Amino acid sequence: MAKSETAGSEQGARRRWVPNLGGNVAGHRNMQQLIQLRWIAVIGQLSTIFVVTVVFGIDLPVRLMLEVLVCLIAFNLASHLRWHERPIVSNKELFLAMLVDVTILTAQLYLSGGTSNPFVFLYLLQIILSALLLEAWSTWMIVGITSTCLVGLSVFSRPLVLPPENESLFFSLYVQGILICFVLNAALLAFFIIRIMGNLRMGDAELAALRNRAVEEEHIVRMGLLASGAAHELGTPLSTLSVILGDWRRMPEFQSSEVQAEIAEMEAQIQRCKSIVSSILLSAGEARGESSVKTTLRTFLDELVAEWRENRSVAAFDYINRIEQDVPVVFDSVLKQMICNVLDNAAEASPRWVGFDVAREGQSLCLRITDAGPGFPPAMLPQLGKPYQSTKGRPGRGLGLFLVVNVARKLGGTIAARNREEGGAIVEVTLPLAAISLEEEENDVG
Repeated sequence: MAKSETAGSEQGARRRWVPNLGGNVAGHRNMQQLIQLRWIAVIGQLSTIFVVTVVFGIDLPVRLMLEVLVCLIAFNLASHLRWHERPIVSNKELFLAMLVDVTILTAQLYLSGGTSNPFVFLYLLQIILSALLLEAWSTWMIVGITSTCLVGLSVFSRPLVLPPENESLFFSLYVQGILICFVLNAALLAFFIIRIMGNLRMGDAELAALRNRAVEEEHIVRMGLLASGAAHELGTPLSTLSVILGDWRRMPEFQSSEVQAEIAEMEAQIQRCKSIVSSILLSAGEARGESSVKTTLRTFLDELVAEWRENRSVAAFDYINRIEQDVPVVFDSVLKQMICNVLDNAAEASPRWVGFDVAREGQSLCLRITDAGPGFPPAMLPQLGKPYQSTKGRPGRGLGLFLVVNVARKLGGTIAARNREEGGAIVEVTLPLAAISLEEEENDVG
């Protein structure tokens, strides 16, 4: 008897992994695994046909069995072409694929003795695998279909024709076939169940990570609402202070040069506060807000550095722009604040020196901020980007890198940090150019 086509699958370690639910992305991996196993089944069937006909001299309808095998190969090739890139496979599609497996097994059993063939117990493998991979109704359908096929094979099948000298050995061959079938079932079930349970644990871990991310994003939304509300509230007192300072500038009591200089400085700081408040209101938690500005990569970074240098006091600031091929991009205030936040953290940890190195690597923008401060505590590096992880030891701190990580993640980028051997720390921000390029933005608008 030809070796039955076996169907097993690996539950993919995907986000939102849920066993036995149709439409899940994990079904794609299940289908890919079924396709791979069919190729193994093709090899097994060919080997079994050869051994049974040549070694044992049993007369099988080889031509018909090879025709069934050709149908299996054609179906598997079609499945490979269909599911090679399609990301989602539903429960119904998995059910139909396993129904083909049952059909092929039934056809081969019909041509090789029916229920007198010991490989008939491979129906149990189909049932167990369907219970692992399919929804309940689909599993019961497989149970009903395989039971019906088994009953039909007990009535209708082509009997095995043994050579006269081997007729007395039929019982021995039957026992050997049962042993082979048992070992095959046990090995496949153990292998695939272990893989499925391992992927289930991986899926649980990823679900836990998703829950943590959802909590973090909810935290960001709340902070965005709080910042927006605070910005609205600050607008009125800032305007009042601006009016008062304007009155002071014209009053005779404040006409001395020193007082006028101090008033001018206060007006400049109030204007800066107004600009920050306006940025918060424009962005309001969006990584690509309405405050987007069309510019070029080098221009944006050069202007950002010039503004940052003007408003921060760092003894030495090394800025190296390695971007040779400039590209048009769209930046907004949130992205600008994200970069300034990292620079501010570096300046606070290392007021004597900060380095800022920017480069384009392939289709990514790489920003490297270096300082000569005390560096990150080793225990903090694995927790990078989680809220309230701070080296400053004061309540309410540690939100800066948390916001930086989430803005970068929303743009499809990454944040990495490590300590320098000579002292200090390095924070590397990598952003895909596709997320900020002007062409991409125009395509989205179109």
